Amino acid sequence: MTQEELFKKLIAHCKEYGFIFPSSEIYDGLSAVYDYGQLGVELKNNIKRYWWEAMVRLGENIVGIDAAIFMHPRVWEASGHVGAFNDPLIDNKDSKKRYRADVLIEDWIAKQDEKIDKEVAKARKRFGDSFDEPLFRQTNSRILEIAQKRDSANSHMVAALTDGNLAALKELIEDLEIACPVSGTKNWTHVRQFNLMFETKIGSVGDNASTIYLRPETAQGIFVNFLNVQKSGRMKIPFGIAQIGKAFRNEIVARQFIFRMREFEQMEMQFFVRPGEEMKWFDYWKNFRMRWHRTLGFGDDMYRFHDHEKLAHYANAATDIEFNFPFGFKEVEGIHSRTDFDLSNHAKFSGRKIQYFDPETGESYTPYVIETSIGVDRMVLQVLSAAFHEEQLDNDSRTVLRIPAPLAPVKAAILPLVKKDGLPEMAHRIIDDLKFDFNVVYDEKDSIGKRYRRNDAIGTPFCITVDHQSLEDGTVTIRHRDTMEQQRVPVDQLHAIVEKETGFRKLFKDIVTEA
Repeated sequence: MTQEELFKKLIAHCKEYGFIFPSSEIYDGLSAVYDYGQLGVELKNNIKRYWWEAMVRLGENIVGIDAAIFMHPRVWEASGHVGAFNDPLIDNKDSKKRYRADVLIEDWIAKQDEKIDKEVAKARKRFGDSFDEPLFRQTNSRILEIAQKRDSANSHMVAALTDGNLAALKELIEDLEIACPVSGTKNWTHVRQFNLMFETKIGSVGDNASTIYLRPETAQGIFVNFLNVQKSGRMKIPFGIAQIGKAFRNEIVARQFIFRMREFEQMEMQFFVRPGEEMKWFDYWKNFRMRWHRTLGFGDDMYRFHDHEKLAHYANAATDIEFNFPFGFKEVEGIHSRTDFDLSNHAKFSGRKIQYFDPETGESYTPYVIETSIGVDRMVLQVLSAAFHEEQLDNDSRTVLRIPAPLAPVKAAILPLVKKDGLPEMAHRIIDDLKFDFNVVYDEKDSIGKRYRRNDAIGTPFCITVDHQSLEDGTVTIRHRDTMEQQRVPVDQLHAIVEKETGFRKLFKDIVTEA
């Protein structure tokens, strides 16, 4: 099965089991907008809780806020979004489809990496145990030729984006002979810029209504509240402000399910530091955030850093944490050293003094900022992509979501073996004990085997079966999702078992221990 086929299965699975639905589907949907179903919203909330508590609870000098989506329009002039928040777009004249020029080139570059991997795979098969992969990559003429073309294309793209040279982007697309994925032709228009912000009106209808924007990021709500938080919380530098909230971008090239949407959610933390100390904290947050990801247990090789060659106008250093999705390594989180750009510009545009008096140095200054920004929706897709497995058993098969237990939408399913003889009543007593601390469900429909499979498919870590022996000795059978092993345990131990496996304590301890 190809990765593309696997991804299509995952998308269908998400709809079938109540994770993610196309928005307004009964009206044929709305492009690049999705609704979270009953299980999807639980998974999403658990991810947000994992991030929030790892940042705010583990970080003694980090606090949270919830800023409004509507902000004064001058905010976006100060941030640079009004003048510079653009994507380079190109149209294919035959298919009438519109694409981001840089994404077309990045996809071409990714295909070159795939070609190199195929060459390596063929050589590994040919040479067997004696195969020296690093040496092969360094010396094989075919690989060196592909790598040279790939690196040249990447450097030309970065230079064109840095200079804002749209003609050079089109020339590169033509030189690489990139074809439209739909029409297969290379009949392209010129590249042009498109601003991504949504406009709306606030105030009374008519001439008095003012144009404002739906925020394209959540960071600015933190920056404009810097003084409020610092003074009311008596915060001392270095300190951070965290926020989870919705953002909106008029993405023309929205694709790959929930990876790129027009309405999405961000988890961001802005960490304020002394000027000159930003690179020390940049490295700290790079490592901390990578530990947060890897602690989930999907495999260290599924992640990598990608340092930016083209820096945003506000940054002096930037890197992405990329995850190996079914469609390749793509950004999940960005860590940026934003210098003092944001606070300085807001001071300039607002006319307010935005500085910090440092009692240790006896001087006032504009703090520098280290940002960590992660997409909630991309994180949901990451978890689902890594967790989705189809397994062939001895006499059966199953689809299972190996979601880390603390993130699982449902922690345990309580299953009476039959719908009589007092078993449902005992099952409900167990639910009444567990439901105060865990999201648990009751299921009595179909055979016990089908119920197991149904809960495997939604990622439930534990299935707890109540049978006739349970009435006699107060024990139940607990089945573990990943191993399918079953054990007999007393009912009064269930709470401790579920809590140990589904709580965040172990994840948080692992993050701190690795530091």
